[in-house]
Amino acid sequence: MKNHITLGKEGEEAAVRHLEEKGYRILDRNWRWGRQEIDIIARTGPFIVFAEVKTRKSNYFSEPEDAVTKTKQRILMNVANAYVRYHKINLEVRFDVITILIQAGKQTVRHIEDAFYITLR
Repeated sequence: MKNHITLGKEGEEAAVRHLEEKGYRILDRNWRWGRQEIDIIARTGPFIVFAEVKTRKSNYFSEPEDAVTKTKQRILMNVANAYVRYHKINLEVRFDVITILIQAGKQTVRHIEDAFYITLR
């Protein structure tokens, strides 16, 4: 049985493959600002995309994206704001959620573009 760290890494790898197959350019992974982190930072067209990846073995109790609460959204906004300032990026910002459901060895990837909207300062 996989532990949550191994499961999470497997999900992030699947999310990166998914984004690359869609033509996204991966800029960073697991970028930290203090104790906070963004799973994937990518570029597509005029957007810099900050993606949160949620991997689960089951959606019996809830969908993986339900774990991206308002509190988590504020954390992502803080880290994204730091990233944009640190790298002096002048692109439109988008927050996506990528869910990976791993059941019976099969991965189901769902990419929710513009999952939520927060204005960076």
